[in-house]
Amino acid sequence: MVCKTSPYRTVLKDTAIPTIFDLTSHLKNPHSRHRKRIKELTEEDIRRIKERRLASSIEQLHSKKDIEATEGQDAAEEEIKLSTEEKDFRDYLRSLFEIVVMLGKQNIPLETNVPEGVERDPSNFQALLEYRINAGDEALRRRFEATAVNVEYLSASQQSQLLEVCEGTVREEVLMEVRESRFFSLVTGDLVEFAGERHLPLFLRFVDQSNALREEFLDFLPFEGDEASLVEKLETQVTDGWGLRMEDCRGQAHVATGTFATKMKAVAVGLMGKYPMAMHTPCSTCALNIHLANSLPFPSVQVVMATLRKIDVFFKQSPSLQAELEKAISVYHQENDEKAAELKEACSSNWTEQHNVFELTVDLLESLLLCMDCIRDNENVKFPDAVTGDAYSIAETLADFEFIVTLVILKNALSFTRAFGKNLQGEALDVFFAANSLTAVLHSLNEVFDNIEVYHEFWFEEAVNLAGTMEIPVKVPRLFLRKHRSADTGEIPPETYFKEYVTVPVIRGVIDEVDDIFSQSNLKALKCLSLVPAIMGQMKFNTSEENHADVYCKDLPNPDTLPAELHCWKIKWKHRSKEVRLPSTIHETLQLSDVKFFPNVNCFLKVLTTLPVLMLEDSNSSETSRKRLQTYLSDTPIKHRCKSLAVLHINSHVKHDLDVMVDKYCRLYPEDEPEHGVEAEISTVVI
Repeated sequence: MVCKTSPYRTVLKDTAIPTIFDLTSHLKNPHSRHRKRIKELTEEDIRRIKERRLASSIEQLHSKKDIEATEGQDAAEEEIKLSTEEKDFRDYLRSLFEIVVMLGKQNIPLETNVPEGVERDPSNFQALLEYRINAGDEALRRRFEATAVNVEYLSASQQSQLLEVCEGTVREEVLMEVRESRFFSLVTGDLVEFAGERHLPLFLRFVDQSNALREEFLDFLPFEGDEASLVEKLETQVTDGWGLRMEDCRGQAHVATGTFATKMKAVAVGLMGKYPMAMHTPCSTCALNIHLANSLPFPSVQVVMATLRKIDVFFKQSPSLQAELEKAISVYHQENDEKAAELKEACSSNWTEQHNVFELTVDLLESLLLCMDCIRDNENVKFPDAVTGDAYSIAETLADFEFIVTLVILKNALSFTRAFGKNLQGEALDVFFAANSLTAVLHSLNEVFDNIEVYHEFWFEEAVNLAGTMEIPVKVPRLFLRKHRSADTGEIPPETYFKEYVTVPVIRGVIDEVDDIFSQSNLKALKCLSLVPAIMGQMKFNTSEENHADVYCKDLPNPDTLPAELHCWKIKWKHRSKEVRLPSTIHETLQLSDVKFFPNVNCFLKVLTTLPVLMLEDSNSSETSRKRLQTYLSDTPIKHRCKSLAVLHINSHVKHDLDVMVDKYCRLYPEDEPEHGVEAEISTVVI
């Protein structure tokens, strides 16, 4: 504590921690005013106290030994209670679970990939059982030694039970950490197909006990019913299925494409209606401009986005296809080597996921069309028919004027949000400045909307010039002409058509979406990033966190002391020594040893960092789940996908305990356990 009225010059030590002092509470307590003076202890008093403490320590030691002996005796009795058949049964289950976990980790399907009409080999699960028996697994040998040859050891229902227990045990390990941290955010991915049905991947963001931000995959939710039904399913999954409280959900983000995006937007609104603190934000793994374009429910825009996804998948099939694109770039830009080199570098990896994807696609459009034409001609017969067919489909779309004009309009309309979106995926300081620049972004978009005639004229002219260089005719879409042929409304000029049906809806849609996903509550939360010391320093410690902190006030342990604590937090960093570096991220700040002396700040940062709009700072470990999901989907044919094995594979980094799985199986399926020394009946149903 520093007394401001002291006549002496007071300097804080480097290790000083500002703390809140209460200098008046004792005045309100009448008992504290007349306390007795503390008695001074004599040597005899000190000797008696030491003797009492020694006697107490000896007594506690004997008591502890007695408790340990009792516990050991109880454990031995529990061990004795298990019969030989029950021990064998548990060993047998343990071997089965080892196989299931291995199948999940290595992404090995249960069934073999055998074409129809060919004699089937044993399933992968059966083959591994036989391998372990031959390798000397006595528990499995005793269990199956009487089983007939060429008969499956386990039925499909028994395999499903094993998978269900494995999946549930691994998921529960993650959920235990989420419950310890309390606050979390819900993130969903794009739709996934299993056994002919669509499912929604579910992730949770939370801060674990080591103060590290994590995003873990939990489950697949069947994507069925209308928006209200999906809201109810999500709520039930989180509360009843996972044992969490939706009242502790602080954010939600939904990565969606096509018509699915419109449905998930309605789901987000429904969840916020029930739980206002579950703020809807964009996801940090998706560029803002791509999110905005995906959210626009207009056919021409969705054609552009679907084509970009097709192009991304197309060139990832083979390096020779990427080489063909680079060759087309060199041919088209042979007089400008610098531009050609720039485009080749830009499209070398994941260019369809970048903030400037629309600008880059416009620059690459002629080269892309030339590349697709060369591949579908296939003069040297280098490419299979499937590849040339895909190239033909993409080329037909690229050569359509509606595609070109929509692409150009998206490029120009989203140029106002490009820098803003890029900052959102940057460091904490970039996100803080982005939150404070949103007003200017919306002002620019509204200015475009107010002068749409002028802006559309320039954008349409750019599209016409681009189409002219590619020898593509400027025309109104055929589908529109066919629908309005009988209406006899007269011929509509292409410029007027694209203004009314593309430019105006796109600008209006972008403004509405930015307003929705960056509400006042969202902005208040992001402006509280000024709690990060490096941002405080950048702002010359002239920040006003207390004006925005009310957004999470109910989550704080001591909200009444927040203003004083914020003042102490600011003083701590303002008067630090020059050798002390200011932490620049929430993760660095939470790792500080003395952050525990600021409980409100500590809690506030933990809640804030779970927002899906913020980047995962420890990306090497935190993004593993999302990457493993993509790897699983790309490596596994749809007919071989299994939800339980997918959960095991994606969460292969999560620790698992085989004994816990065995105990859980015995609780869930007690009828499978042997009774009175009799072996359980072995199913011989052929899968």
